[in-house]
Amino acid sequence: MLAVLLLNANKPVSTTQIIDSVWQDDPPENGANVVQKYIAGLRRVLEPERSPRTPGQMLTFTPAGYVLTVPGGGLDADAFHERVRRARAERLDGRLAPAAAELRSALALWRAEALAGLSGSVFDSARDQLTEARASALEAWAEIELEQGGHAALVPELARLVAEYPLREQLRYVQMLALYRSGRQAEALAAYRDARAYLSDEFGVEPGERLQQLHQRILRSDPALAPAEDPSVVAMAPASPPIPTVAPNGVPVSPAWAPPPPYLAHRPPPRTSSGQGWMTVAKIGAIALPLLSLGTLTWMAFLTYAVHRRSKLLGLVAAGYLALAITGCVIAEATGSEEEPGPWFGVAMFVMLVATLGGSVQLALLIFVMPAHNQTDPRLIAAIEQRARRQQALQLASQYPAVARELNIGRPDLPRVFDDGGLIDINAAPAEVLAGLPGMTPHLAQRIVAERQFRGGFASIDDLVSRGAIPLEVANALREHAVAVR
Repeated sequence: MLAVLLLNANKPVSTTQIIDSVWQDDPPENGANVVQKYIAGLRRVLEPERSPRTPGQMLTFTPAGYVLTVPGGGLDADAFHERVRRARAERLDGRLAPAAAELRSALALWRAEALAGLSGSVFDSARDQLTEARASALEAWAEIELEQGGHAALVPELARLVAEYPLREQLRYVQMLALYRSGRQAEALAAYRDARAYLSDEFGVEPGERLQQLHQRILRSDPALAPAEDPSVVAMAPASPPIPTVAPNGVPVSPAWAPPPPYLAHRPPPRTSSGQGWMTVAKIGAIALPLLSLGTLTWMAFLTYAVHRRSKLLGLVAAGYLALAITGCVIAEATGSEEEPGPWFGVAMFVMLVATLGGSVQLALLIFVMPAHNQTDPRLIAAIEQRARRQQALQLASQYPAVARELNIGRPDLPRVFDDGGLIDINAAPAEVLAGLPGMTPHLAQRIVAERQFRGGFASIDDLVSRGAIPLEVANALREHAVAVR
């Protein structure tokens, strides 16, 4: 009964309203008499020095009902709302520090759940309103602290608040932004994943548009998410729209995340002018070597070029020119000289001419023409970019596994916005996808799936071998095509 009167402090509450609030659907017999009895008990507690025949000063009766008089500031709820109002005014005026102090003071008034232990529609409604007011104040306090650059200190408290208020998307928004500004991008993305899983499992819905946009901006490392230099600048501005791009078919799209440029670590540094000069001299020398040696050293130029290019084919060509040089010399020695040429001397000269001129022309084509053709070969460029993206995705999966899972790296069976170069995740891809890997068979793919179901995921490709899922030679074939995302 005291709670009903306090919820309507300084306002009359009728006897019927008291009965309905306290006893609801099970009112006592002679309810008015019961209410009078409890009112008398409350008067003795609230004004112990009042004589029984003296009218009450705090709890009075009027024609409209009972009135519990409470002085200004006498209720924590009133003091809380007043301090929140002052904090809002301070924030609108750009005074963030006083606003945060007012909110901390308001929130300190909370000691436990409001109206704890009281049931009924009246109390439930009042409790929900007070809880909503507290949650809104907590959100405002967290936003102000974030605007003042306190993101790192906010992270532990936000984790607790999100657990207490899992449906408050604004708290999750501030948590993700605080984690991102603290240099914990992977954890910020994991926080979004947790929010999405909770909302999907409990209610079958996706996070709100604002939370989804923040997730997209974190994925592409939007510079606008960085802390503002001026604390008075509100950093919680609406999310900017996704950066438009163009798909390979020329149709404009707005992806959730724009993939980074190809991995550049394997590209050689630009050569200096002096280095280019020496390289030109070396190329001319290689082409001139067959001419100067009359074809006897053509094989050496090809062998050097084969080692430089790591080409088995050029190595076979070098062996062929060596065979030509030996054959020409042997035939020339066995058939005579220019003064007394034998029947095969002309054949020997033709063989040496082929080794001389043919070697020079072929080297010139390899050195000056073929590289330019290779640089513009779309298939070669595609192969290089695919390998580069695989390396980039492997590095991302090893350092930020949560991000790799969010981007569906290694999951060609799922829709993706990140080009991982054709990687396959051995911890998540289905058996039919695993069976398409180099050296893999359907039997081995089924064995991998069974092993990870019974004993958990794999830590690496080598873990596949140590757990007996695949032989070593298959693991070696997988290293550039598979990844283990934990």
